[in-house]
Amino acid sequence: MTDEERGLVMSLATQGLPPAEFLKRFRCATDGQQLCRELLVEAIESKVSEDVEWSLIVGYTFGFTDQHLEALLLLASEPWHFKHEDVVTALGQLRTPKAVAGLLAATKWVPAYLDFDESRALAVKAIWALGSISGPEADAALEELMNDPEPILADAAAEQIQRRRAV
Repeated sequence: MTDEERGLVMSLATQGLPPAEFLKRFRCATDGQQLCRELLVEAIESKVSEDVEWSLIVGYTFGFTDQHLEALLLLASEPWHFKHEDVVTALGQLRTPKAVAGLLAATKWVPAYLDFDESRALAVKAIWALGSISGPEADAALEELMNDPEPILADAAAEQIQRRRAV
């Protein structure tokens, strides 16, 4: 991503650049979701950490679909960027059982830059994402986490199981 393109994403996020105008000015794109997928793949290939953030902003603006799943799952476990919490949130928005294994893995791994975080925000966000996914895969993952020796994770999983049962 070029500096000019990063500036356009910043304008989209903070200065009210209308999405249609953003697409027109950003590589003459016509589909924001497809553009997000391309940007995620480019960020993965280049391993430019800040481009993960810019790509996710595009995704949060235009929405995530199954076409983003592979890139998001890869980013969830890559140590070279700093947007893991946003990645697991995006995976949760997909609400697909295909994301369960990646989300469960995110509850067990602490990236080096989050080593200080005793609240385990990444893991808790991954548990919330699991809670948004229907089906036996997510149920099994939450049940496993409810028995985790870390009280923060066990409590978050129990809360999601209780919330799901109440619905």
